[in-house]
Amino acid sequence: MILDLFSPKPDHPLADPKELQRTIAELPLDNTFRAVDEINGWLESLPSATDFRCDKLFAVVRALDEAAQPHLRRLTRDYLLSPRLSRTEEKRLWAVCAGFWANLAKNYETCLDRYEGQETGGEKRAADNLKSDLPLLLSRAIGALGVYCKWQLFRYGPIDGELWQRLGRLFLVAEGAGLGDKAVGLYPASHGLTSPGGEYVKVLMCYASSMDCLLPVEIELAKRLINHFYGGFNFSRQSGPDSVYWVDPAQGLAPMRLVMEPEASPTLHFLAPGRAVERLNNLTREVEQGRLPGELNLGGQYPLPLVLGVLRHLQQCWQPIPPQRHHPRHRVKSRMTVVHGLDGARQAVQFPGLDPAAAESWIVEDVSRGGFGATVTGSHGDWLRVGALLAMRPDGGDNWVIGVVRRYVKERDDLIQVGIRTVGRQAQCLSLRPRMAASYALSGGVPGLRLEDGEPGVVRLVLPRATFDPREALELPGNGGGLLTPVELAEAGSDYEIAHYRQAQPLSAAG
Repeated sequence: MILDLFSPKPDHPLADPKELQRTIAELPLDNTFRAVDEINGWLESLPSATDFRCDKLFAVVRALDEAAQPHLRRLTRDYLLSPRLSRTEEKRLWAVCAGFWANLAKNYETCLDRYEGQETGGEKRAADNLKSDLPLLLSRAIGALGVYCKWQLFRYGPIDGELWQRLGRLFLVAEGAGLGDKAVGLYPASHGLTSPGGEYVKVLMCYASSMDCLLPVEIELAKRLINHFYGGFNFSRQSGPDSVYWVDPAQGLAPMRLVMEPEASPTLHFLAPGRAVERLNNLTREVEQGRLPGELNLGGQYPLPLVLGVLRHLQQCWQPIPPQRHHPRHRVKSRMTVVHGLDGARQAVQFPGLDPAAAESWIVEDVSRGGFGATVTGSHGDWLRVGALLAMRPDGGDNWVIGVVRRYVKERDDLIQVGIRTVGRQAQCLSLRPRMAASYALSGGVPGLRLEDGEPGVVRLVLPRATFDPREALELPGNGGGLLTPVELAEAGSDYEIAHYRQAQPLSAAG
């Protein structure tokens, strides 16, 4: 204590506990964006205050972190759930949230750097003061980098080697200090306990769960489900029969698929879904029956079909043998003309010899019976995302193929890699008429596409979003038409849905 009296006081304003308390108390409660932006400003200023001892710096960063959490939860909900978010507002929300987590991680790492310096230097008392909080510091540092990775995934950006290097370093520090499994409550309002090793495994499992095939709201749900199941994952230095990935935290590389035993290393680890698979299967069955357990914290209310879709995606990714391609892939280099959206696809199919005004030219990198891999250059609107409907015509061809974007990886702002699943190799443009279930009165036409190839006896239609009604039949036009009875809604995007029907009877027999 006497040494503290003679230690130089930092000249940073937040070094004064009263000023820190006042700053937090004056954060605007009615403007979450401004509150997080102000905290961001303080976080940016702290690493340059070199006279902060590690224990005092941690206390300030921890207080700012906890003050920001309720505001961040609201901003994240706005980002994911606002129905008509403009491109400008989306960028604004993304920048402040991603920037916060990047700055927060940097500050916790600065605390660790100073702890390691002061542990052996002249300010050992500061390191001793922080030692009991080291498991929390490491958990929050890894957790902050993990959330920053999530925000990168919201925009389908790459997770670079520097980020994996930082994550690996933090995990190895925790493991070396015997703190890898030390249980802590991450935040005052957190559900359950975590640990530095647990936070690291959560990031690894996020990467292993093919997030580039999900929409942002689905990525958020997947991450929360991973948090729910993380206690069942196996992460150890020994590989087992169920090991699917390996990672060397010292190498600064992402986890790799375990195809063959990697070269031995003192920091090599193996990852398996473990008991989490059984828990995942049990939860999936509950949701299929329309139940959502009360102990499941998803951070908000979500439609059951959305939750079920993410659960089934994780089931595929966590199989002992992860999903493989159904069709061999062939490397090619060619171009194809692409239009997007149901309206664009209908125009292309209706006038196959014309190039639509909104058409783009993409480079096809590989092709299989199941779809395409393509490179997209230049700037694009926010329509290009997982789930976007496309009509594609290979150069030299005269037929438009219908597909859906299933994978999206942004290499740079002007370079995107996409994976496209083919849903129809032949399509017919048509207009349908709903038959109202109660009166069978005819109503106005519904524009759509009929996908010609598919399961015998099933009529596959691409319709405007929210058209499908399990109680309402549709009439096909023309002499070969008939009454279509609804079977199921197969999938949906922002402006379309793909529905399955059965042709019940010729229209003349329908009365």
